[in-house]
Amino acid sequence: MSTIAYGEFEKVDIRVGTIVEAEDFPRARKPLYRLRIDFGSELGIRQSAAGLPGRYDLDDLVGRQVIAVLNMGVRNIAGFESQCLTLGIPDEDGETILLAPTRPVPNGGRLF
Repeated sequence: MSTIAYGEFEKVDIRVGTIVEAEDFPRARKPLYRLRIDFGSELGIRQSAAGLPGRYDLDDLVGRQVIAVLNMGVRNIAGFESQCLTLGIPDEDGETILLAPTRPVPNGGRLF
């Protein structure tokens, strides 16, 4: 694996936000949810399409804090504008497990 300079890492805008809305996304080719995530008053609410149905029920997501990349540009997924990349790690079955702070923190906080 190649290494990067710290300055390259600093270019990635990774923030914490709280899921305020989660819904099924039946138009997507693979199982996805549509999320609306609040990143605080400065950054506002962003949309994200995330492959979470394998491990998360919709009701369990609202109110949960997550980590996301905000500066990767917009991606159109089956007509849905995904504005950030919600981060996760695959479990032993390859299903997504969300990355999240271990304690509540203010929305919009940047990873360092």
